[in-house]
Amino acid sequence: MLFDTHVHLNAEQYEDDLEEVIQRAQEAGVSYMICVGFDRPTINKAMELAEKYEFIYACVGWHPVDAVDMTDEDLIWIEELAAHPKVVAIGEMGLDYHWDKSPKDIQKEVFRKQIQLAKKVKLPIVIHNREATADIVEILQEEGAAEVGGIMHCFSGSPEVAVECLKMNFYISLGGPVTFKNAKKPKEVAAVVPIEKLLIETDCPYLAPHPYRGKRNEPGYVKLVAEQIAEIKGLSFEEVADVTTANAKKIFDIN
Repeated sequence: MLFDTHVHLNAEQYEDDLEEVIQRAQEAGVSYMICVGFDRPTINKAMELAEKYEFIYACVGWHPVDAVDMTDEDLIWIEELAAHPKVVAIGEMGLDYHWDKSPKDIQKEVFRKQIQLAKKVKLPIVIHNREATADIVEILQEEGAAEVGGIMHCFSGSPEVAVECLKMNFYISLGGPVTFKNAKKPKEVAAVVPIEKLLIETDCPYLAPHPYRGKRNEPGYVKLVAEQIAEIKGLSFEEVADVTTANAKKIFDIN
């Protein structure tokens, strides 16, 4: 039983074969998925999928790259959606200093507002971090994000930063990069973080694991992430699958 904690099945890359992709995931042993919406269109689609499929849940929030587009009405809408029984987290939120669409001060403001909202509705948060680690950690600390905890999605930081995040009640989620031959940091993080605090994800359609690197990713490939972590930690695949699924059910409060 596998739990892919971060999918974008609401992406246009699946318009032609979504049903087949979902079927392949189930055949690969994926029993649960969190579909992440990060703007108006993708949130709407995530909600549709969560309502259609029993094993798909939704995470709703605003992506830092698009922070400049978020309105007060959008924030109110996200708060309303948070009451839906299939919405289990707020996000993905955070900071992204790679793209320059949204100024850093606006990204930070939108990030803080979403943390405050998550605390209000008592849901965990899903963090997007690209080239902004120090500012992310600082804001999480200042806003008291440990109160709700959450997930460091597709974690790319150092083992030292991972330990800081664990102290703030966060789980570390690893995806396709942990399988890349040249990916030193994710492998070190997989070794250091206790299995009880690890999650697995694909971030599909992005970041496909080896040997599919560079191709469209899909949830069924999360099995390869679990296999790699099992190898690094000297555990069985079954143990990694069982524990990471239990971890995900705990943070997302899924029975």
